[in-house]
Amino acid sequence: MKTQCYNPYLPLWEYIPDGEPHVFGNRVYLYGSHDRAGGTKFCMNDYVCWSADVSNLKQWRYEGVIYRRDQDPRMKDGTRQLWAPDVVRGKDGRYYLYYCPDGDGEAIGVAVCEEPAGTYEFYGIVHDKEGRLIGKREGDIWQFDPGVFIDDDGKIYLYSGNGPKTEADVGRSPKSSCVMELSDDMLTIKEEPRRLIPILGESDGTGFEGHEFFEASSIRKIGECYYLIYSSVRSRELCYAVSDHPDRGYEYGGVVSDNSGIREEAGQKRMQIMWGNNHGGIEQINGKWYIFYHRPTNRTQFSRQGCAEPIIFSEDGKIVQAEMTSQGLNGKPLDGKGTYPAAIACILHGKEELGISRPYTLGQPYVTQDMPDFSPEKSMQQTENKEEVPYPYLTQISDGAVIGYKYFAFHNLCTISVKIRHADGELYVKMIGKEDGNETKLCRIPLKRSEEWTEVSAEIIPEALSEVLQENSPGIWQEEPKGQIGTLLFTYHGSGSMEFLEFSLN
Repeated sequence: MKTQCYNPYLPLWEYIPDGEPHVFGNRVYLYGSHDRAGGTKFCMNDYVCWSADVSNLKQWRYEGVIYRRDQDPRMKDGTRQLWAPDVVRGKDGRYYLYYCPDGDGEAIGVAVCEEPAGTYEFYGIVHDKEGRLIGKREGDIWQFDPGVFIDDDGKIYLYSGNGPKTEADVGRSPKSSCVMELSDDMLTIKEEPRRLIPILGESDGTGFEGHEFFEASSIRKIGECYYLIYSSVRSRELCYAVSDHPDRGYEYGGVVSDNSGIREEAGQKRMQIMWGNNHGGIEQINGKWYIFYHRPTNRTQFSRQGCAEPIIFSEDGKIVQAEMTSQGLNGKPLDGKGTYPAAIACILHGKEELGISRPYTLGQPYVTQDMPDFSPEKSMQQTENKEEVPYPYLTQISDGAVIGYKYFAFHNLCTISVKIRHADGELYVKMIGKEDGNETKLCRIPLKRSEEWTEVSAEIIPEALSEVLQENSPGIWQEEPKGQIGTLLFTYHGSGSMEFLEFSLN
């Protein structure tokens, strides 16, 4: 059994963005779209599900494919994509999966299953009382990224829509954030869709300025308040709005997560890593709240991986923005002993200014893998020459690049080893204390060029050993292993384009 986990929380070969976590019984189920390693479009694979016991978020179980694109009558040829879904347990005890196919102006499809992670069957398409598909009628708001919620009084709400991202897009298409009440059949709307929160072009004086609705509606009820999580016009950030009513009166709350690493309220205004669009949801799991979001990889927008962080609420009900970390769902800093994948970096940048993750983004390191997209079903069907599981790594690491991991609990650290290739220079390694911000130089690792993966080690300098890394160093985190808590930073100085597979702390 795994004793630790990190971000991304699923195996590094898996690409599940748009994560919607839902607790059913004693397990949390992760629903999302399904990207492909090295994909050329969003969401190229069928829906799969992962789950974990609510008391052990370190151990996720693959539940298999739950819905295929060709099950929808509109997508029989299998060439289209299934975009971000959501799932709710209906009043009849069955589980309903809401989704949109790719394309503009599509209607929301619904699939149903007797269990949370079984094989879902096509059920129908959301329509009005006359049977007309919502999103296909004249003047309809475009349907997109559905979120579904059943309130304590039994009313069923469906949230949907998207908005313009730039001023040039305002008014060019029928876009908006909207909500509609569903009948008990889970398909028929009771009333016309209502506009919900402001989009670009209609936010002046609302408090949403600069954080207008773009897409990714996700709803939760906490106490007597309704929290709507959404992706803003900045794309990289997940924001929230809050109301006393499920279908009106929402006020802007703040940012919950930003996958560039920016946290303006905490003073972190510089991007830490290449960013991409963002989509996710919050969920209370075993008494604690978490935000699930995603990060881009492979220098593209089409190979996204799920990440998660704990969140806290202030006394007045505001969500404090989550910090983007490597430790994620681990519940505490990672142990300062052991071997870790380089691809769990939450700080990753070169000398040049960071931007969006795209193929023509040069000078910035990124996560990639040598092998093609991995399918557990395909692997299990093979009887011999079993397919090797991909192991993603960092590439395009040039002179001055910085690679960082938050957070580790360092104790009795003696050596640091790295497994690298295509490097000719040195790696400078240091720790930055989480509480005091003090820098401690740990070691300098000399690197000689090799075309194969090569492990290189260096001993911790005596000054570091004596200052902060002894077993009896004071702990600064409740229930943590003894040792200094801090960010582990690698800085590359040299020629070539280094690739970084893993590192070991001993």
